[in-house]
Amino acid sequence: MIGDTSSAYAPATRPLGRALPTASIASLLALAVMLALAIVTALAGMSLQGTQPTSPDGVDAGPSALARGTIPIGYLRLYEMAARRYGIDWAVLAAIGRVECDHGLDADPSCGSEGATNYAGAGGPMQFIASTWTRYGIDGDGDGRADRWDPADAIYGAANYLAHAGAPRDYRRAILAYNHAGWYADDVEAWAARYRGSVRESALDAPLSSVGAGREAMPSGGAPDARLQAETTTMVRFTPGSQALLPSWNGHQALIPAQAPAAVQAMIVAGNELQELPYGPGGHPDPRGAFEEDCSSTVNYVLYRAGVRPINEIVHENPLAQDYMRWGLPGPGRWVTIYATTSPSDHVFIAIAGLRLDTSHDGSDVGPNGGEDGPRWRVFDRIPGWAHWSVRHPPGF
Repeated sequence: MIGDTSSAYAPATRPLGRALPTASIASLLALAVMLALAIVTALAGMSLQGTQPTSPDGVDAGPSALARGTIPIGYLRLYEMAARRYGIDWAVLAAIGRVECDHGLDADPSCGSEGATNYAGAGGPMQFIASTWTRYGIDGDGDGRADRWDPADAIYGAANYLAHAGAPRDYRRAILAYNHAGWYADDVEAWAARYRGSVRESALDAPLSSVGAGREAMPSGGAPDARLQAETTTMVRFTPGSQALLPSWNGHQALIPAQAPAAVQAMIVAGNELQELPYGPGGHPDPRGAFEEDCSSTVNYVLYRAGVRPINEIVHENPLAQDYMRWGLPGPGRWVTIYATTSPSDHVFIAIAGLRLDTSHDGSDVGPNGGEDGPRWRVFDRIPGWAHWSVRHPPGF
């Protein structure tokens, strides 16, 4: 019966009432409770051992450090349990929860306020419209009602919908049924890979240029470099010429200039990998696989992934914003320029092929990410005027 897995835990979380005055009766009650909990645990174990989730690559990978660090524990548990119930990949379910309402953390009223909907009529943490919810909604917590604003119900309902839409046989088809946009499916697949730990904690342990060492920049109009795509979960898309661009359909994924050197292309891919991460010090001293990045760890990660700075050097020196005032060569670079300051406060950002990768918008970003903190692509229309900048560049760039 749908919802049995969640409701089996309910007796253990409800108050047991006042203790009876007699010691013998209290002892019997304690024994009864212990037996009940044992039965509940056994039933829950049986339900979780039913249908096993299947990821797109056939590997049932557990949560990555990013997933454990950014998904509320209650949501993470619900994703895993609902996925097991319907035999799908928990990471795909979690990725949809991230893109839709950031696991209930999004401030949009439609995500968490009972009865509130967005312009399209969608509501709840998994953003169901009423007609779809009527057909696929599930009472995930066993309270007797299926409520699309209730996280347990919404997550179980989303798992039910994905299973009916083609998962696990065809995840792409199932995701596109959830939202018909190609960019949406790309984002969900990328987040699922990050949450699964299959790429961000393994392939991302090496610089992007390692597999394609000696690789030339892609000629204008050519096909995407398969080797570069194989090293990242983000989409690798090129644009002719020497300037990186933000496409109108996705301001978080920069297009890579076809005429840029391979290491510069790798820097842009690295910047794409950091999009959506929140601002914070979690990327120190090692920026790999961090669930948050600040200004200096963002620059550290980009230079590392491009093979410009070795990871052992970064971990040992733990470069901060002020350290980049002296790093590299003076003046702007042909492809890459680093701006660092200590006045009026410590900060650093990097401009790559005409786009600025910066954790602060500070009123100087006229692009689609102008209201967001954290590592984001900023439209580089001018140098922020609030500081006195040291301008330097990596040797050769």
